[in-house]
Amino acid sequence: MNTNTLLLKPYQHFLELGSTNFKMEAIGKSLKEALKSAQCEDHLTVGVYESAKIMNDDPDSVSFCVLATDAEWECDIALQIHFTLIQSYCFDNDISIVRVNDLQLLAEIVGDKAGQHEDAHCCLITNSADGSWEDPALEKLHLFCEESRGLNDWVPEITIPKR
Repeated sequence: MNTNTLLLKPYQHFLELGSTNFKMEAIGKSLKEALKSAQCEDHLTVGVYESAKIMNDDPDSVSFCVLATDAEWECDIALQIHFTLIQSYCFDNDISIVRVNDLQLLAEIVGDKAGQHEDAHCCLITNSADGSWEDPALEKLHLFCEESRGLNDWVPEITIPKR
């Protein structure tokens, strides 16, 4: 092994780590954009019960699912049971699903004009009935979820950028 190889190895890991951090930041930005776009186009459902109703009434319309929790809700057994059922539904129906760990920030993004939303624990992005609505940010998220599943990360966690 030559000395150049030995010198490059520690830096190679740093470069890979940096690109992963950059990619995760880009994915977080894509999630924020997709949520805002879906909300503007009336393709966003917010709330655990509202989401369950959509999944029951029109399961083919669901395209993407976001589950959110934070330290305050982590021990809520009922919420965790709902999450398990929603995750199972998404797996069975090939719906991309991610988790975020900042419930407050997600609520600010998907909230009404006053920035309020009581139950932002689950958000669904739905397709239009005629299939006319497409969002590039949502496509990036689908690709990210597909890559994550290939690495056995079935519900990847995304950090939403604060700005």
